[in-house]
Amino acid sequence: VQLQASGGGLVQAGGCLRLSCAASGSIFRINAMGWYRQAPGKERELVAASTSDSSTYYAASVKGRFSISRDNAKNTVYLQMNSLKPEDTAVYYCNADVTTLTVGYRTLEFWGQGTLVTVSS
Repeated sequence: VQLQASGGGLVQAGGCLRLSCAASGSIFRINAMGWYRQAPGKERELVAASTSDSSTYYAASVKGRFSISRDNAKNTVYLQMNSLKPEDTAVYYCNADVTTLTVGYRTLEFWGQGTLVTVSS
C-alpha cells in the first residue's frame, strides 16, 4: 500500500491550503485516515483523523480552522486548512490504517512521504 500526499506549499498567514492523500495498492478496507504534522524541533502530532464510520478528530489547535474529508471511492483523504497561522508550519504526513489484501487480511499502518506547509507572517 502506498500513500501519495500533495498540496503543500508556501502561504501567508490567514490563507488556506488543501492537502490530498491518495492510497493505492492491495487495499481491502481503509479503516481510518488522518494527518500528522511535525514542526522543526518538535514531535510528530496528530492533526486530524477520519474513521470508516465517519467519525472525525481534530487537535485543539486546529479545531474550527481545519476540516478533514474522505472520498472512499478514490481512497483519498483531504485536509482543508483555513486561517493558517505561522505555527501551522510543519511537514504534514498522511497516515492510514488499512486492512490489506494479503494472507490473513492483515491490518497495518502506512505513512505518506510528507508535504511541507510553510505559513509566513
